[in-house]
Amino acid sequence: MKFTKSQITLAIFTSLSSFATIAAEPSSSNSVQAIEVITINGDFRTTSLQSTASSLTVIASDEINARNAQNLEEIIARTPNVNFSSGSQRARYYQIRGIGERSQYKEPINPSVGLVIDGIDFSGIGSIASTFDVEQVEVYRGPQGTRFGANAMAGMINITSNAPTDSFEGKIRLSAGNYDSYSAGLVLSGPATDKVKYRLAAEKYISDGFIENDFLERDNTNNRDEFTLRGKLAIEASNDLTIDITTFVANFNNGYDAFSLDNTRHTLSDQPGFDRQDTKALTTTFNYQGFNSFTLESIVSFADSELAYGYDEDWAYVGIRPDWEYSSEDHYFRDKTSATVELRAVSTTDGKIFNGSTDWVTGLYVKQEKEELLRQYTYLSSDFSSTFDSDNIAVFAQFDSQLNDKYSLTTGLRIERRNTDYTDSELLDFAPSDTMIGGKVVLSYQVDADKLFYGSINRGYKAGGANTDGSLPSNLREFSPEYLWNYELGYKVSFAEDQAYLRSAVFYMDRDDMQVRTSYLKEREDGSTDFVSYLGNAATGTNLGLELEAGWQASDNLEIYASFGLLDTKFNGFIAADGTDKSGDEQAHAPSYQFNLGLNYHISDKLLLNISADGKDEFYFSDTHLEQSSAVEVVNMSLSYTEDDWQARLWIRNMFDESYATRGFYFGNDPRDEYAAKAYYQLAEPAVFGVTFDYEF
Repeated sequence: MKFTKSQITLAIFTSLSSFATIAAEPSSSNSVQAIEVITINGDFRTTSLQSTASSLTVIASDEINARNAQNLEEIIARTPNVNFSSGSQRARYYQIRGIGERSQYKEPINPSVGLVIDGIDFSGIGSIASTFDVEQVEVYRGPQGTRFGANAMAGMINITSNAPTDSFEGKIRLSAGNYDSYSAGLVLSGPATDKVKYRLAAEKYISDGFIENDFLERDNTNNRDEFTLRGKLAIEASNDLTIDITTFVANFNNGYDAFSLDNTRHTLSDQPGFDRQDTKALTTTFNYQGFNSFTLESIVSFADSELAYGYDEDWAYVGIRPDWEYSSEDHYFRDKTSATVELRAVSTTDGKIFNGSTDWVTGLYVKQEKEELLRQYTYLSSDFSSTFDSDNIAVFAQFDSQLNDKYSLTTGLRIERRNTDYTDSELLDFAPSDTMIGGKVVLSYQVDADKLFYGSINRGYKAGGANTDGSLPSNLREFSPEYLWNYELGYKVSFAEDQAYLRSAVFYMDRDDMQVRTSYLKEREDGSTDFVSYLGNAATGTNLGLELEAGWQASDNLEIYASFGLLDTKFNGFIAADGTDKSGDEQAHAPSYQFNLGLNYHISDKLLLNISADGKDEFYFSDTHLEQSSAVEVVNMSLSYTEDDWQARLWIRNMFDESYATRGFYFGNDPRDEYAAKAYYQLAEPAVFGVTFDYEF
């Protein structure tokens, strides 16, 4: 770990230690408000965050609004040991505790980090994670094998939007910022009849983006044009049956022109790319309480997403250096459909077993997914196409036992079968199948109402698959599932009459049969050798670390909060695609530390100041080269003025205009220096600022 590289690491540790000492002292004022109890929605049962025996962060709507976060990627730095990769207009891939995919091109992928929006699985296609009218974002760190299965080996991000309300309410939001950024949103919610409630939320967001194309003399080649529409119905069909319906439409028609030969925000592309997603989705939840011993829940979802992603491969224009230049484009068009059915029985108070000590959940999960790809690439003699079908079926059970007044034990098991079928225009045909087992054992000790200790062992998994390179030997074309064992100890405590809290966890993760890009040595006809790259189960690895979150309502006017993550990752027995022995090296997109510090200060009853700072250590961009990001600290601020039915908010993200990268590559691509290999970066957003107006009626 590189904890000594920044003095801010020591400062954060000192701040959190000081906070715990101060918070443990009794409050001198009885008028200070207790910190709000946060409820989580993503597990089988609704519980409070402070009493949940796992490492979990909840990002509430007030934090999202304080940053004016338009998308999940703009607020995710609030959470410890969570990172994301670009290489696209919006982040599609997230890494938790150093584990997660970073891109997708020709091959099908199996996500390590799941993304669920209102019960709909968007793992691997999460760029449409708009935060408009979102109630909260829940970030589960560590394997979620019992609850979520194959897409949650490293963790899960669960986004829940606001529910329909009992009485009529509405909201209008208007926002304007630099880079010609504008948004308009509308929310309507209330009762349609005595038995039916509704909620409708729609938003349109446009921006020129923060890239200037000097060759085309345009400032909007990396633009954003995003529309989201969400409709919800809550139906009380009978005294025993409720039905919740959510429809979701997202149309993101964004440009993609992010990489520069000069590693600046000035590009030279003559054929700028695009990053579009058109999604239509529906989920319906049936909740039947007519049985004495259990509640029957059924969740049915369907999503159809058309994705188009393309870029100017040379990042330049014809004529930049005629003797050396090349010109090409690479475009990927995907049509991805997904249908899921989950049926589960959740015990009631009367249904507890083992002398009334144990709650239980059991269920069945079925998922069918189809992905069709069309690739149009300058150097292909004809278009490439492929079809990838997968069928998942899983059974699961969980038991929550109260052993005595202090101790409780949770055990969970999930068995999942996955069958796949891959065919493509190069006449390759694969049909790998896997049976995977995950689960957990959690022992918790509730010292009193304010203190919780827990220890857990979780097993997560990621499905196997196949390589699409036809030059590979048949024995290397398919790869097996990856498994992960997570060992975790946690402590959660509330201080000072619930005016402060501390949540902590230490973990050790053991990765087996890691799916990483490696190589084999191929002998050419002339006797020379070549390294052929492929995805295989080529390594094991360890990930260990610490996560802290704390908050203190210091007075009626001042709230302080912080989070901090430490992470140490290692490869074992890994030979990279170029033949380099990577054993002992750090894993990619796994910064050694991350932190967040923030405060809310009520200047008056109507004026609120929010200041926050995010930071992270340097990290490797890839497992195949040694290029790293730089360590960075970013400051954000907002000032809100609130009246009875309206609010105006001035906001700025990255206040000091820090320049840092979110994606990096290493190769030769500049004809002006004869394609000398060097690092290229996609830069994060610069200082962005604006004003947002909310009116409620």
